[in-house]
Amino acid sequence: MKKLITRSIGLYLNSLAYLFPQLAGKQGFELFCRPFRPQLKPKHLRFLHSADRFEFQHADNRIQGYRWGDEGQQNILLLHGWQSHSYWWKPYVEFLRKKGYTCYAFDAPGHGLSSGNFLSVPLYSEIVEHMLKRTGNVNAVIGHSLGSFTSMYTFHRLKDLPVAKLIALAPPAEAMEFFRFFQHTLQLSGRSLQAIVNHFNARFQRSPEYFSAPAFVRSVDIPGLIIHDQGDEETPLENSLRINEAWEQSTLVVTEGLGHHLKGLIVLEHVEAFLAASQ
Repeated sequence: MKKLITRSIGLYLNSLAYLFPQLAGKQGFELFCRPFRPQLKPKHLRFLHSADRFEFQHADNRIQGYRWGDEGQQNILLLHGWQSHSYWWKPYVEFLRKKGYTCYAFDAPGHGLSSGNFLSVPLYSEIVEHMLKRTGNVNAVIGHSLGSFTSMYTFHRLKDLPVAKLIALAPPAEAMEFFRFFQHTLQLSGRSLQAIVNHFNARFQRSPEYFSAPAFVRSVDIPGLIIHDQGDEETPLENSLRINEAWEQSTLVVTEGLGHHLKGLIVLEHVEAFLAASQ
């Protein structure tokens, strides 16, 4: 049934692109940026409710924020990936709190307990900027997948952020990767994809090619740690190899057997060692 629905959407957009390409571009773009929101289970809510919670408004979105630990000198901001939420960070929060770190997180629009049904990298980056200003003293940012990509874009866009370190877990490399996956999933024609790209260009005044993590990190002037699993089937290891080559102050750690989600003690130990090291 899911495949049938997916195929039907693709056929609709392909047909629409012949008659009304601008409308096809707009509707395709909105679908492209619309996350599927998984239902939160009791275990998710128990962990999220264990935090000191706070809310703030950004544009039309009510953003749910979290803090685990007392406000202190070692504050970490955690950025989850696409179609995820702040529960993803549970093992990291539990591990880092024992080491004396205070962990901040928020659910991106359309995710977790935040409102909305639309998320783009520029929007995500605006909220990261808000959180950094709100918190006031963040030592490091840790992102997973799309959260990693967004963090790199944010540090490229705002070159004077007062953050000492950046950690990227399983980062994508190019926005065009997302477009190609979207095209393959819906079996979109070249005409349909071009209509969506045209709408993207008009919306952000940038082409998808501009959104490139290797290009972003060339201007990132802080130490970075990149962790990627060689068996990651969602974002290939090649992404991190390219990012590491372009990022002068980065270190790459390659794991085995952890996949895209990188949930393992070895990852936590690498993260904590990097955070604790003097630069």
